[in-house]
Amino acid sequence: MAAAERFAAVSGFAKSCTREVGRLLAAAAAAKPQGGGAGGGTGAGGGGARLHRGLGAGARPVTVEQEMALAVHAHDVFADDPNVTVLAGDWRLLGPHAPFDVFFCDGGGKRDDPGLVVDLLAPGGILILDDFTPSTDWPPRFEGEADELRLCYLTHPALTATEVLTTPYASTVIAVRRD
Repeated sequence: MAAAERFAAVSGFAKSCTREVGRLLAAAAAAKPQGGGAGGGTGAGGGGARLHRGLGAGARPVTVEQEMALAVHAHDVFADDPNVTVLAGDWRLLGPHAPFDVFFCDGGGKRDDPGLVVDLLAPGGILILDDFTPSTDWPPRFEGEADELRLCYLTHPALTATEVLTTPYASTVIAVRRD
């Protein structure tokens, strides 16, 4: 985690997993020791490191990053652990590695194809989606409109989901696949 945080600071990468979301991710992953975990949108590797820490030493997490320079750095972060797979490219590259017990969908997947995101989860799998703006309304709103993306996950028939405030300015959707 320290290497990922240093790289993010030095490179000016401002989209790293926050410490609050990182702790939430590690706690969710700890509920699935030795489970299969995935991260979509690896960035500097902070979220992947927290996922790995939570899953435990024998787990085999896989993570993907679309930007090649970030994927190379994430590969370096995990170079000493042969159990971690870092992929470079589109989030859909995670498909052959599914189903996942924990999926931190931090990249484009949550917007591109929510149905496929849910399909990548194992029954009982935990989905974590961050970077939402808190809303006290129902349905939740973003920029004055109903937030259809957030509603999709909060009301998805295969999920039991809730939203938690991670900072005063950010919220995260946590969901468990029922079937």
